[in-house]
Amino acid sequence: MDARNAAATLEGLLALRTTPVAVAFRAEAPAGVRRVERAGPAGCAYWRWAAGGQIFYTEASDHYNCPVGSYTHGVAMPEERTRELEDMVGTMVGLDYISVNEVQTLPRRSQPFGIAVYSPLEQAPVPPDVVLVRGTARQIMLLAEAARAAGIGSDGPTMGRPACAMIPEAIQAARGNTSLGCIGNRVYTGLGDNELYFTIPGAALPGVVSKLETIVKANRELEQYHEGRRRTIGANAS
Repeated sequence: MDARNAAATLEGLLALRTTPVAVAFRAEAPAGVRRVERAGPAGCAYWRWAAGGQIFYTEASDHYNCPVGSYTHGVAMPEERTRELEDMVGTMVGLDYISVNEVQTLPRRSQPFGIAVYSPLEQAPVPPDVVLVRGTARQIMLLAEAARAAGIGSDGPTMGRPACAMIPEAIQAARGNTSLGCIGNRVYTGLGDNELYFTIPGAALPGVVSKLETIVKANRELEQYHEGRRRTIGANAS
């Protein structure tokens, strides 16, 4: 299944309001793909631009505005930016937002950062390493069930801060994961209060999508069953 068909299936079966985003890490930029015109305020801002239809790549310096995102993506930062990361982490620790130990265990890409390619999934110029799906709790529930049926469901906890950590986690664990996002991500992407993410390793995308139709159909029938059972039990109880 190619990226275009996978995107159409995801959007159709889940009734997504936001286009899934493809992210790929490469040593060099693919032919025909332009570099992003300006550096975003954070790496996750690129998700929003890609969901809006843009296709582009970023270099390491395009991630410097977000020290935490640079860290999770394996971007080597110049000294002044490293100090900024330390200051930001210090602020978060001082606010009791995170602990020092938590920072040290954040998922992080281990490979050297070359470039990152962002695009709508349906127009991915290269095979994605990760697919980011944004949706409501119900939509993400269905996708998480399809991932489990495909053998890549996560047994770990739902992820949270920082949202960008779900990308290296999906790559390293080769499993899907659910993320609640974080406040920075919600600001930079416009993520709604009722929305969250599911991240699919690119290699696992066909398997997840192939299971999704069965999961959606099963949930539809089970919903009718439970609605009928609720009405019957409610009538008997009264």
